Amino acid sequence: MSIQRIVKMTFGAEYCKEFEDYFDEIKDAVGGQPGCNGVKLLRDISENGVYFTYSIWDNEKSLNNYRHTELFGQVWPKVKAWFVAKPEAWSTEIFCESNNL
Repeated sequence: MSIQRIVKMTFGAEYCKEFEDYFDEIKDAVGGQPGCNGVKLLRDISENGVYFTYSIWDNEKSLNNYRHTELFGQVWPKVKAWFVAKPEAWSTEIFCESNNL
């Protein structure tokens, strides 16, 4: 069963554009990792600087394998330096859904 990974990140206002541009550069590399079925960047509409990544993985092992790649080792320290709050992350599974999504 696939898992959906949601990561909430809060950036300083001075880093938002830089983060958006960086995500655009790396999204295909992240989404192309073995076991990853895509990644999206969501931006909070009511709170500036709050973003969420939403990615779908074949399983938790695939996600954990990504966490040990050179790519993750480059991406995470870079974006982590721009945080103004501790990131939050959830690994979820689809429990119930409508046919309209």
